[in-house]
Amino acid sequence: MSLENKLFKGKTLAILSGGGDTPAINSSIEAVRNRASMLGYKVYGIRQGWKGLLGDGDVMDLTCQPYNGCYGGTALRSSRTNPFSSKPGEDRVGQIMNNLKRYKIDVLVTIGGDDTNGAAKKLYEQEGIPVIGFPKTIDNDLRTRTMHEVDGKEIEAVICPGFPSAARTVARLTNMIKTTTESHSRVMVVEVMGRDAGWLTGTATFGGAHLALIPEVEITRERKDFFFERVNELYMRNPKRNLIVAVSEGIRWYNEETGKPEMVFASSEKDEYGHPRFGGVSGVVASEISRRLGIDARAQITGYFARAGECREYDRRLTATLADKVVDLLLREAYGQMPVLKSVVPYEELEEFNTSSIDMGSIGNKPLSCEYYDANTFTFTPHYHDFLGKVMEKMNLMNFDYDFPVVIPEK
Repeated sequence: MSLENKLFKGKTLAILSGGGDTPAINSSIEAVRNRASMLGYKVYGIRQGWKGLLGDGDVMDLTCQPYNGCYGGTALRSSRTNPFSSKPGEDRVGQIMNNLKRYKIDVLVTIGGDDTNGAAKKLYEQEGIPVIGFPKTIDNDLRTRTMHEVDGKEIEAVICPGFPSAARTVARLTNMIKTTTESHSRVMVVEVMGRDAGWLTGTATFGGAHLALIPEVEITRERKDFFFERVNELYMRNPKRNLIVAVSEGIRWYNEETGKPEMVFASSEKDEYGHPRFGGVSGVVASEISRRLGIDARAQITGYFARAGECREYDRRLTATLADKVVDLLLREAYGQMPVLKSVVPYEELEEFNTSSIDMGSIGNKPLSCEYYDANTFTFTPHYHDFLGKVMEKMNLMNFDYDFPVVIPEK
């Protein structure tokens, strides 16, 4: 088709990314840009999320430009700017509407989670901005209505761009730390990102974590005592006397002083969507293990490593598949929608026919499904391992097999 005959010639589509970064955002931008260009759109990139539509605007032309989608993070940069969080006398919505008009933007694609896409849907409903959402989170906690079929039953799951790559990183870091844990006969408490859900924490079990604590299960006083019993039991049964415990940053850990389960915060400050910054619960858990059990325990925060690095193979194809669905939404002018996978499928089955779309205003957060976690043993179930096995390639775990004979001195 010649340029003159392209359907959306003369129209402009803009892309922004908001919230925390993931390894798959550049891949998402590249995939959406390429497909929109083929439809005839001029494609702009808005820098720093919604912040790039405030003031005079911060907009770049992505049309016919080289773009490395394998590189993690977002070249458009990001921020947690909230269009509806205004200081006295500041009209952010007015500024956004003014810049959309100034830059002649006809359609906006917002790459983000519940906050970014929720704000976009609100602008669509209140101001009539044609928007299409695109999922993004390493926490994998957006309610995408993706179904996982296993052992003859269907479980509601989630697959979001960024999670598969982050899963690989968390599993790899967990497996790496095994050597130092064995060397010192320690309990290592590995902290993983996850404010409200344990999807990503479970990936540490693919790297060798023995136990896991997740936000969905509060650690009450009774459960805390039972947890320490499990730690002591597994540690003493292990011939190498070591143990790895994965914990979500957002777990509710019983506080002896206040007498109730509480979160641990790295800072009392909150972002513009009202979210505090978590961090440090692994140190609290490790300290109590040492004090109560007399076992040497240390903490390790995986932190931003989960967000970092290259976009891996599954994510690359996932972003391309969801971008194919964006084409369908653009052709039908089905604004206010977000493309999602209908089913949990392996790499080979990532195709547009396995996608659907959902209303951006009803995304919400999806906690880890109860079928994936055994609260009585603090472990992830075979159903979860089946789920993760479809989105993450198998790892060759490090293992030092030895059974040295004990030397008994001669009499």
